[in-house]
Amino acid sequence: MHPQMIRIKPITRKDGLTAFIDFPCDLYKDDPKYVPELFIAQKELFTKHPFYEHSSVQCFLAYDGDKVVGRIAAILNNRHNHYNHAADGFFGFFDCINDQIVANLLFDAVTEWLEYRNVKNIIGPANFSFNETCGLLVEGFEFPPVVMMPYNAPYYQRLIENIGFSKKLDLLAFRFGEDGYDDKSVRLLDQLQERQKRNRISLRRINMKNFKQEAVSIREVYNKAWDKNTGFVPMTDHEFDHIGKEMKMILDPDFCQLAEQDGKIVGFALAIPDFNQVLKKVKRGRLLPTGLFKILLNRKKVSGIRIILLGVIDGYRKMGIEACLYGTIIKEYRRKKLKYAEASWTLEDNHLINNAILAIKGEPYKKYRIYTKSILP
Repeated sequence: MHPQMIRIKPITRKDGLTAFIDFPCDLYKDDPKYVPELFIAQKELFTKHPFYEHSSVQCFLAYDGDKVVGRIAAILNNRHNHYNHAADGFFGFFDCINDQIVANLLFDAVTEWLEYRNVKNIIGPANFSFNETCGLLVEGFEFPPVVMMPYNAPYYQRLIENIGFSKKLDLLAFRFGEDGYDDKSVRLLDQLQERQKRNRISLRRINMKNFKQEAVSIREVYNKAWDKNTGFVPMTDHEFDHIGKEMKMILDPDFCQLAEQDGKIVGFALAIPDFNQVLKKVKRGRLLPTGLFKILLNRKKVSGIRIILLGVIDGYRKMGIEACLYGTIIKEYRRKKLKYAEASWTLEDNHLINNAILAIKGEPYKKYRIYTKSILP
């Protein structure tokens, strides 16, 4: 494709946003593994998300004539730069036909927008940050994505690396089959729980009747437990509340386990139903006219979960709490006779968490990559 045939258009929240959200539905219309994002949720993400209270985003569409052939977002996360003493920018929401020229022009637009704002490095994909959906799928294409995890065609890796991006870090996803873990892992979990009792540490379900206060305690643990992870930025109160409201609507208390010592929460694990099983049947992510009916009709048929968060604060790590939290959720998923669980994502160098998952027979089966590229000396 000739560069002069391609037009890159910056879009606003009012002009072009629908086309931006819908493009992946057209790009992947013949891919049976693709799951459309819920349109109303994506629209709210770009118009009402608390991220805009402190940072900025510019979306771009690539056109070949009147046809959309690519999309991307340039993201300036001011909290990330302040917290990490950095001058980074991010790219996200990258989707593109298999054409290097289109990809080059999209990234040129991102680079120009970020350069003007004195950014020195571009990192991504992140939608909008590591606290949301992030990473490029580079291994595990034979499996469909689970809820709130990205999906992309294999050729994206070549397009991005040809532009000069290199690996910053990899994220891992682990899978548990229908049998969960074996008898050895059950015995290990029982031994670990006995050890926790000697340390006055116990596990319990979240109290949904006191959800607001529980969420405050979980937020404190979240911001402490992840503070040393690459790319971490503490969530604002509004950001955490926003996620909390979304999670509460689909939360099963059996899959939100809290670790306490003398009434103080020192760790937690959260799993959510894999609603991608339902969303894949909702055409173009629209709830109307039939999408809502499909969700209500099929939500009880969801047969898997995603363990989306697990953290233990400093001072309580290497005590086996991580394995206890994972193991308790896996026991619940077996008790409910679900067919699979995914634990995702973890940093490839977070050996403490990864070893805890491996100890209860989690199988690494997908890999996602975060890329980086320097744009200023």
